[in-house]
Amino acid sequence: MQPDQVPELRSSNDASVVSSYEYEDSDQPMDEQSLPADLRDAIRFHGHLCPGLTIGYRAARIGLERLGERAKDEELIAIVENDSCAVDAVQYLTGCTFGKGNLFFRDHGKQVFTFARRPSGKAVRVSLKPVEQWNVDKETGPEQNAHDAMIELMLTVPAEGVFSIEEKEIELPGTARIHETLRCATCGEPVMSGRTRTVNGQTVCIPCAAEKQAGGKVTS
Repeated sequence: MQPDQVPELRSSNDASVVSSYEYEDSDQPMDEQSLPADLRDAIRFHGHLCPGLTIGYRAARIGLERLGERAKDEELIAIVENDSCAVDAVQYLTGCTFGKGNLFFRDHGKQVFTFARRPSGKAVRVSLKPVEQWNVDKETGPEQNAHDAMIELMLTVPAEGVFSIEEKEIELPGTARIHETLRCATCGEPVMSGRTRTVNGQTVCIPCAAEKQAGGKVTS
């Protein structure tokens, strides 16, 4: 599957949205061929299958289902509130990346993902519920958050069973900008103008400013 191809999405209320997943006993290796094709592609992008990746996978599928196709440019944005494995699935499925300027990181340490469309601001916020609030059969719930049990739940439980989902409108972050390139007076390397510091009247990059900070006044 090519990165810009996302399978047809069914309702996130439907537990069968990932019905092709077949759970393997914990003492047996998982058969990746039983997983959805887009998840297999995300695994190859990320490097391995883990609970965090499946959290981002489900969140991204919800966002795409509610807001439409994968981003080709900046028409779809993602705001992620953690830097976990989940974000790799979000990047792969949605096309929201740092390089394209439509992935925004908020260091809140929360499994919360907000997807939005430009220019309307139409958005969906997807937040992982605390485990004790998951609407799952206790007999099939994770035992001590076992690796494979968590993956199984993330891929089979209806979205509303594990996520809080809110459709809303948001104030959109600014679009990507191309900044002037300056030259650090200390190391000589090119640096974006918005990421420089002034030390003793010289324009320097952030690493050089940190080295000089003890011996000179630093201003932004």
